[in-house]
Amino acid sequence: MITPLDIQNKEFQRGIRGYKEDDVDQFLDMVTVDYEKIIEENNALKEELRKLREKLEKQREQELLIKDTLDTARGLMNDIAVSAEKRAEFLVKTAELDAERIRKEATEFAEKTYMEHEDLKNRLNIFVTRYRNLVESELERFSDIEDRIFGDEL
Repeated sequence: MITPLDIQNKEFQRGIRGYKEDDVDQFLDMVTVDYEKIIEENNALKEELRKLREKLEKQREQELLIKDTLDTARGLMNDIAVSAEKRAEFLVKTAELDAERIRKEATEFAEKTYMEHEDLKNRLNIFVTRYRNLVESELERFSDIEDRIFGDEL
């Protein structure tokens, strides 16, 4: 590659009908300046391209990291959903078992209460029957005593 210094130091052979040396030197100076600008611009563009490639690579790495994070989050969400569903099933099952236990206890309590009611009813009937028999027996006894005391006088 030709450098600006190569252009500046270029010596041309002189011919019989050659160009004016000052015009050639002046033109070479202009070409040298423009060529230096182009080289600087090219170097600046190369540096900018390098930085953009680095930035692009970092963004690709971040994109991969974000995708991995999203995949992990999706996995966690699925795990949480499965766990929540299992927990809900467990709670429903526990509630059903509790409800069944409470229903059974209530049924047993109702049966026990009914049996106690029937027992008390029977005991009351026995008491009433015995009391009635006692009262009738006492009335009969009073009647006998009255008959013995008063005889047939009444």
